[in-house]
Amino acid sequence: MHIDELRAFDARAVRECAALLAKASPADLARPTPCAGWTLGDLAAHLTAQHRGFAAAARGDGADLAAWAVPPLGDGLAGDHARAAEEVIAAFAEEGVEERAFALPEFGPGAEFPGAMAIGFHFIDHVVHGWDVARSLGLDFRLDDDMAPAALEIALAVPGGGYRTAPGAAFGPELPTDGEMTPLDRILAHLGRSPSWPG
Repeated sequence: MHIDELRAFDARAVRECAALLAKASPADLARPTPCAGWTLGDLAAHLTAQHRGFAAAARGDGADLAAWAVPPLGDGLAGDHARAAEEVIAAFAEEGVEERAFALPEFGPGAEFPGAMAIGFHFIDHVVHGWDVARSLGLDFRLDDDMAPAALEIALAVPGGGYRTAPGAAFGPELPTDGEMTPLDRILAHLGRSPSWPG
């Protein structure tokens, strides 16, 4: 996939997630989400931190753990998230960013990845978290047809295994899939989400 297409997909996923969060009231931040143990407020704070951390990584500052600090919950969280979303989109749009080494300390001390791969991580994370937000709020979520093949390819490249049961793992153990599932449902199941949540 060309880097311009990947960046465009990521920007769309990020903005769609931000638009969903903008619909949340302060009371909604206490709602449960498909992310085990996280309320919607917890998820919004995590997403804000991820945007800022990935933006810092794109600028060469990702090894600074302060860049990944999770902000406190509060009434201004949706606005903070929206600003952080635009910050990371702008950082990813910089020329040559796909060739930079992104420091992503959440993967372990000294962890670095090629820029294009890191943007792919960010993209699939926000496809899944967009669905999380929608489910938490009881809203519809649709993965656009043109984005689905790229998102599915990236999701299926995420390895399974016991590491997914470790504390703080980005995704839970994969769930069974079959050929009747939509691409979005296959993505969710492979990354440990039940497409029928909360059922």
